[in-house]
Amino acid sequence: MNLIPGVNVTASALNAEQVRMDVVAENIANAYTTHGPDGGAYKRKIVSFESMLDPASNGASSVQVSQIGIDSTPGQSLYEPSNPDANKDGMVQMPNVNLSTEMVDLMTSSRAYEANLAVIRNARQMASKALTIGH
Repeated sequence: MNLIPGVNVTASALNAEQVRMDVVAENIANAYTTHGPDGGAYKRKIVSFESMLDPASNGASSVQVSQIGIDSTPGQSLYEPSNPDANKDGMVQMPNVNLSTEMVDLMTSSRAYEANLAVIRNARQMASKALTIGH
């Protein structure tokens, strides 16, 4: 018997936020990668979440990553004729990663992760208190 069914939802949200933080970290790490595996500049990745109903748990829902998409917004072009990735005009296509946006996404995800951890801590305390009732 699950005393606090919301813990499962919160655990799934923690997993989803961890994926989001990993993707944001990858975006930050590749903010200046002008030559990726496909030969072009790195393209920013975006995480999308979805809520799923779990019929096995009496209709409780969970949060999961629905997809990790690619942001198709073009990056900035810089004039760097000495760069090996420069075109014939000396222009280099830069990744479409904005470090300010990524830092805001990272802070938002971190705060959501912390909030979900607080829910688990409170649920554990409530369950502990419930077990002591009647003793």
